[in-house]
Amino acid sequence: MERQILNELLRLKESKYRKPLILKGVRQVGKTWVLKEFGKRYYKNTAYLFFAIVK
Repeated sequence: MERQILNELLRLKESKYRKPLILKGVRQVGKTWVLKEFGKRYYKNTAYLFFAIVK
C-alpha cells in the first residue's frame, strides 16, 4: 500500500531543518501503519512508543 504521506515524510527526513514529528489524527486512518512502514523502509533501527490517556 503506497501513500502520499510516505513521500512527505521522506522529504522531511532529508531536510536539514527537520524537527521531531508528532503524528495526530482520528482513529483508524493508518497513522501507526505509515510510521512503522516509513521506519522499516528508511531507517536501520526504529522505536515504537505508544502513549495512552487513562482517566
